[in-house]
Amino acid sequence: MSWKYCGNQIKLWRIRAGVSREDLAAQAGYSYESVRSMEAGRRKPSFHLLQVADDMCDAKEILLAGAQFLKPEKYPHFAEEYMRYEAEAIVLHWFETLLIPGLLQTEDSARALLNANWPPLDDDTIEERVAARLARQELLKTQTKSFNFLIGEAALRNPLSTEAAHKGQLLHLLAVGEARHIVIQVVPGAGAHPGLNGPFILLDSAEHQRLAYEEGHAMGLLHSDPEKVALMSQRHAMILQRALNPEASAAFIAKLAEEL
Repeated sequence: MSWKYCGNQIKLWRIRAGVSREDLAAQAGYSYESVRSMEAGRRKPSFHLLQVADDMCDAKEILLAGAQFLKPEKYPHFAEEYMRYEAEAIVLHWFETLLIPGLLQTEDSARALLNANWPPLDDDTIEERVAARLARQELLKTQTKSFNFLIGEAALRNPLSTEAAHKGQLLHLLAVGEARHIVIQVVPGAGAHPGLNGPFILLDSAEHQRLAYEEGHAMGLLHSDPEKVALMSQRHAMILQRALNPEASAAFIAKLAEEL
């Protein structure tokens, strides 16, 4: 909506000032179709176009003021509520089947996943989200919080980009897992178990409230209903029974890294 609003404002100011789209495109150094797409909100209006349009239309920096609403979102909009609770939680239980949990991803892993997004993200959004994901990892330094990660074997065997980058990711897991308040366990891939239904996260607050979070391709659900949360807690307990202990998990990860 911010793209559409800012693009429409450029169009309205342009028409009001009697500036043709062709003239605006020529002055800004864009093609006619690029300007048309930005005015329609199909493409994000660039800061450069806002500058040129503001000057040509004598908008007195009113168009430039829209630039603040065009900054890329740090997180998908549906995950924003979860991020607030994640920052406040004192205990976190995270289960992933196919991916390394975001709090444990290296920059290479985060970038590879965001580059593979569909529909494709623009470069600014990718950079903003990589930075935001790495910034979130500062939470891991809080020794009064407890972090427990269950990671499916498939995630540990799947290089997201190069083998060198994947080896770096595995070694990063080993380094992070040395902290006494962080537990990383591997869930072997053989056999059927409740975790095959998908990843989820359990959050415990300082007020002894437990929440559960599930995320899909285009939505995130934060559950507070006691019955739903209890069900997911039971599911977590069953997956935990299948997991290797922390020491065996570290040895498993180390062996995978050595093979690369």
